[in-house]
Amino acid sequence: MSSDSRAAPRKAASSRATAAAGWPPSVRVRIVIASDIVEDLSRAAIGATFNFYRDGERAALCCRRLAAYLEAHREAPILLVGEAPGYRGTRISGIPFTSERQLTGAGPAEVTATIVHRVLTQLCLEQEVLLWNVVPTHPGTASSNRQPTRTEVDAGRPFLHALARGRRPVAVGRLAHAAIGGPYVRHPAHGGAIRFARDLETVSASMRR
Repeated sequence: MSSDSRAAPRKAASSRATAAAGWPPSVRVRIVIASDIVEDLSRAAIGATFNFYRDGERAALCCRRLAAYLEAHREAPILLVGEAPGYRGTRISGIPFTSERQLTGAGPAEVTATIVHRVLTQLCLEQEVLLWNVVPTHPGTASSNRQPTRTEVDAGRPFLHALARGRRPVAVGRLAHAAIGGPYVRHPAHGGAIRFARDLETVSASMRR
């Protein structure tokens, strides 16, 4: 998948999913799409972003971690969608909204990742939520972030749309909301932690009704 690609993940995913025994149809589709997403991400070129699933010495590790994360959350009904990975978080860990410190106890921590996982735990939503970003690769450098371009946002849509199937997307922050619409929660950074927690509690409760 290139930055110019607008195609959804392979059509064969659905046919392979319906043949997978032992899971309800919606779950079977999610499992196969998840494996396709990791494979496609490992080849993707999304604008000028750094693809840590393809490049660098941690690429294979990031792919394995993402595959395991998607599998563990295959039945999560809510898709919580941020803007893009951060240089201290997902770029290193390979898992959206997650820092290396949270996974291994070593390496950099990230404020946003810390807040997101704390709130998910407090609201008992750890298994109810799948975390993702509009742009799944990192816009910026090894020591900085930048806002993704419109072209990069568009190139990330096929991955987002694939994971949104059978789930309720919730945007985190204004850029994500502009990209996907629907329910919105305040971004937890820059003093937004309390509002993020309150918004997510309200939105998740409304989805259970």
